[in-house]
Amino acid sequence: MGRKSNAKERLMEAIAELIWVGSYGSTSIDDICAKAGVKKGSFYYFFESKADLAIAAIDAEWQVRRGELDAIFSSTVPPLERFERLGEYIYRSQGEVFKRFNCVLGCPLFALGAEVSTQDERLQHKIEEVLDCKRKYFESAIRDAHAEGIIDAPDAAAKARILFTYYQGLLTEARIRNNLELLKDAARGTLEVLGVHPATAPAA
Repeated sequence: MGRKSNAKERLMEAIAELIWVGSYGSTSIDDICAKAGVKKGSFYYFFESKADLAIAAIDAEWQVRRGELDAIFSSTVPPLERFERLGEYIYRSQGEVFKRFNCVLGCPLFALGAEVSTQDERLQHKIEEVLDCKRKYFESAIRDAHAEGIIDAPDAAAKARILFTYYQGLLTEARIRNNLELLKDAARGTLEVLGVHPATAPAA
């Protein structure tokens, strides 16, 4: 990171990286402190548990991602173009991760949620909360596309759930196969899920 971080920020950055690259269960508080360069006593000054730190890290990351999604899904952008921009954003950001770690990591919330959903209720609820917020962006774009007659989706919420599930699967498969190129299917798959005729799709 280019900026100077305090101990609390370094701890949040450390757990975010460790559980994304590895797993929540295999990451210990000692691992987090070593990665952050923070003494264990300082950890407990800021957080009562690993789960508390993970929740704080998710909140901090979401503040960044929310601003990026606000721009991608701006109401000033044509509805289908929003998904085109999302696909480009995902491919670009995952490409940057690949250059750093030499592997595709997919969505950290999908990976973490699948791991802890039966183990930590508070962490599970936090992940659900953020994913629900992300899905709302899909819903707004679908609602606008339906209003403009581009697609037939009178139940925007239901269609958004289907499309969001497609993205979950695509990002998870890219991680499993360690294949960044799978993410290039996002734009085409989105149009197919939405039932968009090629003639109505945004120009390349």
